[in-house]
Amino acid sequence: MIKAWNGANAAQIGDAETGRVAKGKPLDWRKRMSDHVAYALLVYTALQIFVTMGALHAKGTTMLPYFALVMLVAAIIPACRRFERRWARLSDAQAADMAFAADYRRDRAWLWALAIGLPFAVTGLFKALAYIFGG
Repeated sequence: MIKAWNGANAAQIGDAETGRVAKGKPLDWRKRMSDHVAYALLVYTALQIFVTMGALHAKGTTMLPYFALVMLVAAIIPACRRFERRWARLSDAQAADMAFAADYRRDRAWLWALAIGLPFAVTGLFKALAYIFGG
């Protein structure tokens, strides 16, 4: 078995010959990425609501937080779809190929960085713009 860092703990992610993970489920990079996209969208949405609501309750509220919310929703869906589409194109044999492990970890890291960082970055940008141009 090959050991790799998988989230919060080290877990066996698959056997190169059988394409099976320790729990008896077949290794499928497509399903794993699809699951991460779904969870990342949930986390993103929760963070976006939290961050935007904080901006909306600030003094001198303008329309910028609302615009930021719409912009972020419009930006994240195509980005997540791109990650998922890249992995959905794999054949059944490729979906179980351990050669894709490094690509999977890279894409997973980018996906989570966007899902967690984007709400803070863009809302911060709009708050800064509101401060500069709003007085």
